[in-house]
Amino acid sequence: MELSEYVLELKGITKIFPGVKALDHVSFQLKPGEIHALMGENGAGKSTFIKVITGVHKAEEGEMYLDGQKVDFKGPKDAQKAGIAAIYQHVTAYPHLSVTENIFMGHEIKKRGIIQWKEMNDLADSYLQELNADFKSTAEMGALSVAQQQMVEIAKAISMKARIIIMDEPTAALTKNESEQLYKITEKLRDDGASIIFISHRFEDMYRLATRVTVFRDSQYIGSYDVNGITNADLIKAMVGREISDMYPKPEVKIGEEVFRVEKLTRMGYFKDVSFNVRKGEILGLTGLVGAGRTETVQTIYGVEHYDSGKMYLNGQEITVKNPSDALRQGIGLLPEDRQHQGLILDWGIGRNITLTEIASLGKNGMTDEKSERAKAKELAERVDTKAVTIFDKASSLSGGNQQKIVVAKILASDLKVIILDEPTKGVDVGAKAEIYEIMGELAKQGYAIIMISSEMPEILGMSDRIVVMCEGKVTGELKRGEAAQEEILKFAMARSPKAAKN
Repeated sequence: MELSEYVLELKGITKIFPGVKALDHVSFQLKPGEIHALMGENGAGKSTFIKVITGVHKAEEGEMYLDGQKVDFKGPKDAQKAGIAAIYQHVTAYPHLSVTENIFMGHEIKKRGIIQWKEMNDLADSYLQELNADFKSTAEMGALSVAQQQMVEIAKAISMKARIIIMDEPTAALTKNESEQLYKITEKLRDDGASIIFISHRFEDMYRLATRVTVFRDSQYIGSYDVNGITNADLIKAMVGREISDMYPKPEVKIGEEVFRVEKLTRMGYFKDVSFNVRKGEILGLTGLVGAGRTETVQTIYGVEHYDSGKMYLNGQEITVKNPSDALRQGIGLLPEDRQHQGLILDWGIGRNITLTEIASLGKNGMTDEKSERAKAKELAERVDTKAVTIFDKASSLSGGNQQKIVVAKILASDLKVIILDEPTKGVDVGAKAEIYEIMGELAKQGYAIIMISSEMPEILGMSDRIVVMCEGKVTGELKRGEAAQEEILKFAMARSPKAAKN
């Protein structure tokens, strides 16, 4: 096939960072008017690949072609001029500026050196109208939801007349309805002539949008496949290099006595009369639709928020938790849903992130014993099988799956009895998910009481010993492992009261 039949082609791209070969002779081909999925485990090289295409990184080896013509970008502005735009999972916006200012940042419309605000506002509103947005160009960026902020990023790509758009995990933080809206926008961009690289860990994204999928593994190109011609099992094997026969490795654990219980816990406006318990060695699944009050409940248990009424018991004794330090001191740990902002200090090293909550106990007279700290961090990082060169590497340098492992290691640094995991596999690839499930199983075997919040039905069914379902701030049902089924869970998740679920 002639090179000109591809809008974008990369051949033999190699990118090396100190001690790491981030891309190892990878290739890629994008056809005009195509939505092409790019998949692979965290750390497979996808993010580095994007940055080479967009001119952020310069490859040591390899060639890139646009419409059959070789190009050599000196920086991001060269890529933008060539019509390439990227939309990232974590939107890099200016929260205190308007939507218009965010859309035209770096390519403002000027006449005789004066910015044409009315023209830019009108154009921004027309882009938003194309996307069926329910907000105006004058809105402040920080006041928008994640889905709305992504719309602004797409509008920015339209304003730059981008003909190649790279979407990096755009559905990771979206609800099902928001994802469906994004699918329609993506298809419209394709129909209007854009070629799209869609990076995702979710098979449903690939099946819904893409005609072809390319797989990277361990910084190398594995292959490109027709979406209609590859099975899930084949795709998983291509991504992780092995078959994952048991995606949910739930070990048989003898469940012991009750460790933790909440009774009629209430936080006005968020949840009411929430009661459940969890026992030693048990994984309790807590699920429900978006807005059910699950995260608000566990954040209150952990002391991030205060409750108005109700009681909490640990090992049969009533406890009071006023803040997260109280929770940790009494043996309750939380892995938050947003690891990037709530679980890690990304510019800090892996080791210091792990020991952060226990640093006071790793020294004397106010001085940290760095040797003890390093030993503790190394032990815990190895315990959760973190893939990193050293514990001094910045947390920001790790893949999403390994960042999640670091947050798990951090909560294990404390002497815990109850571990709360809020969406523990959100935004991580299929291989990292299996590893996190194995860690959960090992923790259950060691006697920890585990509360797992998840929106993924297979995960809830596969890993839970018991399932508590919430709807609109209330517990509407409880199911044992043997009797749980997707239909039953959905019935409780859509019922506003336990009585409604039984009808």
